[in-house]
Amino acid sequence: MRRLSRRDFAGSVGAGLLLSPFINMAMRRPAQAAVKQSKRVLLFCTMGTKPSLWTPTGISGETINTWSAMTQPLSAVKANVVLVEGMPSGNPNDGHGASDSLTGQGFGYYGQGVIKISVDQFIAKKLVAAGINRPIGSLLLGANTSDNGGISQFYGGASGGNLPTIGSPLSAFNTVFGGALPAGVSAAALLARRKSILDCVTAEANTLKGTLGANEKSKLDAHLDSIRQLENKLNAAAPAGNGCMKPNAPGADSTMQYMSALDACAANTVHQSIIASAFPCDITRVASLEYGNDQKFMVNAPGTGLPYDDQHGGFIHSGASTNFANLVKFEAYLATQFVNIINLLKGFSDPEDSSKTLFDTTLLVWARDMGDADQHNQQSMRFVLASGNGGYLKVAAGGRYIKSTERHERILLNICEAMGITSYAGFGDPGLTGTGKTPLGNIAA
Repeated sequence: MRRLSRRDFAGSVGAGLLLSPFINMAMRRPAQAAVKQSKRVLLFCTMGTKPSLWTPTGISGETINTWSAMTQPLSAVKANVVLVEGMPSGNPNDGHGASDSLTGQGFGYYGQGVIKISVDQFIAKKLVAAGINRPIGSLLLGANTSDNGGISQFYGGASGGNLPTIGSPLSAFNTVFGGALPAGVSAAALLARRKSILDCVTAEANTLKGTLGANEKSKLDAHLDSIRQLENKLNAAAPAGNGCMKPNAPGADSTMQYMSALDACAANTVHQSIIASAFPCDITRVASLEYGNDQKFMVNAPGTGLPYDDQHGGFIHSGASTNFANLVKFEAYLATQFVNIINLLKGFSDPEDSSKTLFDTTLLVWARDMGDADQHNQQSMRFVLASGNGGYLKVAAGGRYIKSTERHERILLNICEAMGITSYAGFGDPGLTGTGKTPLGNIAA
């Protein structure tokens, strides 16, 4: 009997994904060690900061003993976070408006003909190519990200141009829920309507069985049976109020005004809730939220003691005389918002496995447009990574701290790896090869 090639399975993405371990058996290729994967990714994007005030003040190896005032709120979820810093971009002296942050590429140092694409867009395209095709490939939200001529951190499209975010919470709600989900539809009802995955791959599975030995056939049967049991479990029911439900629509932008402009902090709080409600409905697998842009972000954060001021001009470039006291407070506010998103995701079950929360199956990444915002450079980019129980990250009870001088693009490749993507052609610096074009070690569980 003819042995199957990968091309034989190209027409059935579902079969390729579900049966890939057995395709390897049929082709007599050794299986590679697998990393724990996430089903979705959420990017939390902000300006750079003041490195000396961000770094935890007490560190023993990878262990965080004492958090800085900026990062202290993260200690509430310390068992699920990894702090990374020290990693330069490919153009470490790039400043305002550089695209390095999420693309791995800077101000044109890479030559003509190289298309810039941010990691969120790269992942979204790869998921579609793998048959994971959701109503919204990549959801980009963020209030006032074009103020003062600034630009977002997202790039893509045919020309690799800068991509806009949806700033209005009501527009974001209508984009996500306007036609995608009827009101009152539960996660269980949504799942019950989906055609069984196994029904789509039965023929391929039977064909594959003919190429396997007796032991491998029994393993395939057990594998398919376990998936069928999981499918039955998912279709049974999701806990009431804990699945896919269309949330209430936010008010018009006129209800979120402050000093004659959209209150960006208030708007982004609503955006957080929209993302958290979109995930359990499986409307998107890739979402991003940006606070301001590279030039400006007007901050109205009641309860923080902060004046109404611009993060860039006021907190960063006018902060030296007070040792950046307002920047420290605002960074703590951002850290609190990052924790709030984690807690929102903990409140929903994964739509495909009710034994897990959305946080368990999502990778959250706090990324920045620069390293040292005051000095306008990218000599030490920093990230906060978070995942839940059994997630992609290697975590520790007290939190983990990693300092590396490797290129920051390697963390972007970690994000890709977490989403099951292992081919990085077309992403990042085309000049990087070998180890430099692999995910950073000691990050994945």
